[in-house]
Order: sequence, then C-alpha cells, then structure tokens
Amino acid sequence: MTSALSRLANSLWLFALRLLVDPQYFITLAALVVLGDAFLTQLIIRFVPYTEIDWETYMYQLELYMKGERDYALITGPTGPIVYPAGHVYVHQLLYTLTDSGTNLWKGQQIYAALYLTSLALTAAIYKQAGGVPNWVLLLLPLSKRLHSIYVLRLFNDCWAVVAAQAAIFAFGNGWDALGIVLLGCALSVKMSVLLYVPGLLVILFRRRGLLSTVLHMLALGGTQLLIGAPFLLQYPWSYLKNSYEFSRVFLFKWTVNWRFLGEDLFLNSSWAKSLLVAHVTTLVLFGLFKWCRSDGGVLQVLDRGLRTPTRAPSLAPLTADYVTTVLYTSNLIGILFARSLHYQFYSWYAMQLPFLAWRTRYPLPVQVALLLAIEYAWNVYPSTSLSSGVLVASNVALVLGIWFGFPEGRTVPQPKAAKSD
Repeated sequence: MTSALSRLANSLWLFALRLLVDPQYFITLAALVVLGDAFLTQLIIRFVPYTEIDWETYMYQLELYMKGERDYALITGPTGPIVYPAGHVYVHQLLYTLTDSGTNLWKGQQIYAALYLTSLALTAAIYKQAGGVPNWVLLLLPLSKRLHSIYVLRLFNDCWAVVAAQAAIFAFGNGWDALGIVLLGCALSVKMSVLLYVPGLLVILFRRRGLLSTVLHMLALGGTQLLIGAPFLLQYPWSYLKNSYEFSRVFLFKWTVNWRFLGEDLFLNSSWAKSLLVAHVTTLVLFGLFKWCRSDGGVLQVLDRGLRTPTRAPSLAPLTADYVTTVLYTSNLIGILFARSLHYQFYSWYAMQLPFLAWRTRYPLPVQVALLLAIEYAWNVYPSTSLSSGVLVASNVALVLGIWFGFPEGRTVPQPKAAKSD
C-alpha cells in the first residue's frame, strides 16, 4: 500500500513537472489554467460587488441610437457623449438585447466572463505559436486582480477591442494577413487605442508583403472603418469623425494612472503632450531603424529592396510568429508608455502581453518577475499616487529598454536566405 502511494505521488510529481517545463504539455497546462480561471472568475462575480461606471451610459446612448439618432454629437449619457467608433455601438446593441435592455447585470457579467476567458485562451495560443516562453509563465496570467475587475466587475468596452486585437495578432502570426486586417479593423471600430499596433504592423507587412501590398492592406484597414461607420458617416460625417476619432481629447488628471508624479499643471500642459508624442514617434523610429530589421541586413537594405521592387517582399528571412508577436506587442507597449493619460481600464490593453514581453528581455528571472509585480501593484493603487505612477512609468521604461537590449525580433531569429536577383 505504501509502495503504491509512493509510486502514485511520484507519477503526479513527474506529471506536474512536465506540465510546468515540457513544451509538449503547454496546451494541457493552458487548458487547466483556463478552467481554473473560469472557476476563479465565477467566485469573483459571486462574492465581489459590481461597480457601476460606464455600463448605464453605454445603454443610455444605445437607446438613443435605437430610437433613430445618428448624430454623434447628440448621442450622450450620464457620464458624457459617445466617444467611440461605431463598432462600440453594434457590440452594445447586441449586449442590450442579451441583457434585457441592459438591466440584467448578471447576464452581462457572464458574457464578460466568457470574453475574459476567450482573451486568456487567445493569449495562451499566441504564446504557444510564438514560443520562447516557459510553460509555467501561463500561471501568471490569471493573477491580475485589476484585469478581472475590468472585465467582470466594470464591463468596460475596452475588453471587446482587446479580444479582437488578440485574434488579429494570432492571425498575423500565422501569416493570415487579410484576416488579421479585418479583425484589427473590428478592434479599431470599438476603441481607437488599437492604432498603437499599426507602426509595428507596417514593418511586418512591408517586410513580408512588399510596398504595394502594404498600401493595399492599410487601405483595407481604413475601408473597414468606413464600412462599419457608414450609417453615421452617410448622415452626419463630421460629427461622427470628430467624436469617435478625437485625437485631441484631454483626459482629466484625477483619473490618470501614469505621469501623475509630474503634477497637474505640467500634466495638462500642451507642450508636455507634444513632447510625449515626439518621444513616442522617436522611439518607434529607433526600433524601426536599428532593431526590427536586423535579420534582413538593416533597414536601409530592406527599404532599398522594397522600393526597387514594390510588388515583392523585401525580406530575405521568413517572419516567424515570434517576430510578429514581439514587434506588435512592443509597438503597443511603446504607445502605452508615452500615453499622457492611462485610465484603469486601459490596463487591459497590455496586461496579458506583459509576461511575454518580460521574456523578451535579458533580465534575470527575479527582475522579470519583479517588473510584472511592480506593474500590477501600480494598477491596483486607487486612486493613483505619485509613487504608484512613478513605479508604473519606471517599469514600462525598463521593459522597453530590456527589449531593446534583449530580443527585439523575438528569441528565434531565422537566418536570411540568399538574395534573389532582380
């Protein structure tokens, strides 16, 4: 009996060890993580009170739309006017129907719980596709208190844009660029923040498809916005564009999670906003010039080949899923770092990308984990303080620098093939 129990314990130990470290068990562990988080999420819904922030406003605005209003300037609610593209409206029209005109919050929470688990499953699929991350890192994904809150206790619309963007990243990683554009267009139609991926996507498409195809893909991305926004564009085009794609909107200082330590006067100063924009663009350009094209001999050679033969892909090396994911995640991270204001729900934009990004640095394991804990801490301090804000900015900076000196093209960089003669 004792021998049998010992053998059983040894077998269970070996199985647990393989789950944590053997790549062949990655999918098995991912499935267990999703199932475990499904149980945890139900406990959160059951025992943690829901907090009303924007849901009632979403439903109020939706009712105006359903009554026939198409002027974005007149579609407003208790917390303000509608400031999202038309995809947001269609998503909440469906939610309005499924939640008894927005009154059944339990149904809404269950829908968002399913959406959260979809996000978790997509993240695991992207990690598996890209590789270079140990199995046990999956155990870090369900640990965010703030992320669960954003999905099932706040019901923010950011979640829909995030999941659509994740599906797009998975598609791009597989080389399904047309599908990726459609999915990214759906994400962009809900939340303008999805534009943060576009600089990295331009590099990927140019290297993989060439100049002409890149232009066509970008036109297709713009076309999705025209198609989805058509009911509003046909009647009140300026009102729709001004309110749903407002680049000059200034967020209130009291809600920001980052840059709070600068003080309100500097935070609201237009010169500071311009400085952040310059820093954002400069950082992207530096990554484009010195990091994202190294495996192809550098950006000048890539541009030379791409401009001389615009119908052919200039890349001599195949673009792996590792490369695609690393570049898209990094592009998003850079945008988040230099965003003047980050509200608490914006954490969803990159929360599940953080472990992957940490493993694209050369930092030792304790530093990688410390960065993840520091970022989670900063997003859970409410209201934010100068300390929590400083910790967030410093941690995001450390991640960007870590990737710069680490693995900006991913951990597996293929060798270039011989260049073809023109």
